[in-house]
Amino acid sequence: MSPSTSVQALFTPFTVGSLTLSSRIVMAPMTRGFSPEGVPGPNVADYYRRRAEHGVGLIVTEGTVIDHPEASNQPSVPHFHGEAALAGWANVVQEVHRVGGKIVPQIWHMGTHGDVNHFTADDIAGLIQAFADAAAAAKRVGFDGIELHGAHGYLIDQFLWEQTNARTDEYGGSMLARARFAIEVVAACREAVGPDFPIILRLSQWKSSDYQAKLAATPEQLGELLAPLVEAGVDMFHCSTRRFWEPEFEGSSLNFAGWAKKLTGKPTITVGSVGLDSEFTRLFAEGQGAQREGLDQLLERLEQGEFDLVAVGRALLQDPEWAAKIREGRTEELKPFGAEALQTLH
Repeated sequence: MSPSTSVQALFTPFTVGSLTLSSRIVMAPMTRGFSPEGVPGPNVADYYRRRAEHGVGLIVTEGTVIDHPEASNQPSVPHFHGEAALAGWANVVQEVHRVGGKIVPQIWHMGTHGDVNHFTADDIAGLIQAFADAAAAAKRVGFDGIELHGAHGYLIDQFLWEQTNARTDEYGGSMLARARFAIEVVAACREAVGPDFPIILRLSQWKSSDYQAKLAATPEQLGELLAPLVEAGVDMFHCSTRRFWEPEFEGSSLNFAGWAKKLTGKPTITVGSVGLDSEFTRLFAEGQGAQREGLDQLLERLEQGEFDLVAVGRALLQDPEWAAKIREGRTEELKPFGAEALQTLH
């Protein structure tokens, strides 16, 4: 950061619905795989607590899977169902709240192999109910809201994307029809948690299998997707990009989060290689490290109101004190991201 750049914008309180955050910094959801048999233990609680006590305004947990046979094939990915897993998450919440933090679970179904065309009407109804059950459980164990994972080619996104949704019933066809599953999931979750419990929806254009993919090729198409999701109950959009500084559509400098906010009036979270000098997807795929990068452009966009919150991933994974060091001007103490950080819970 240049000497004249103030980080104050990152440390201004923010309120959405019943949720008030002490800073604009969000811990991005990052799959860690340290929950044997799907149960998060005290080490997971400590991991999230450390970020909360050092200035992260909102923690979004790693993806936690709903109660469905196909939700995950990874034994150490945490569950969001069952007595043991939910007791583990209750302890996580308690630890984060103990130091004044706020936390939401990312509720997840990893998707189906190939496409969503094989699901029957009963299958779809069961999936929607499983998401709603998870939302109700989140409120019951004390979380501050939920995030639904509708990005990166996972289940909700598989319904949204025309490449993986060739259905000919009411869940396929037009943009609005392909969005029906997501809309019904949001609506069911809203009914399960009531009017004041915040619901965040994470969306992306890109997929893990196709970085050039687009759900919406124009702002008009994006607006057509987002409007019914807002009506169904979304309070905030978490707009995943590989590089936060890239324009989403030609003719405007607005990024994905900027467009979502402009089109809906709802608050948005931006994300994508914040604080790193290399994009996060390459870091993850190649197991490479990255040096820290200045935040001038990010701060300027935040101050201008392009988006409301900033999600930090790899930089925060390596350094639990990242937010405090930024706030206090201790940038020379920031730790560069190294691949070894993926092997432990710092």
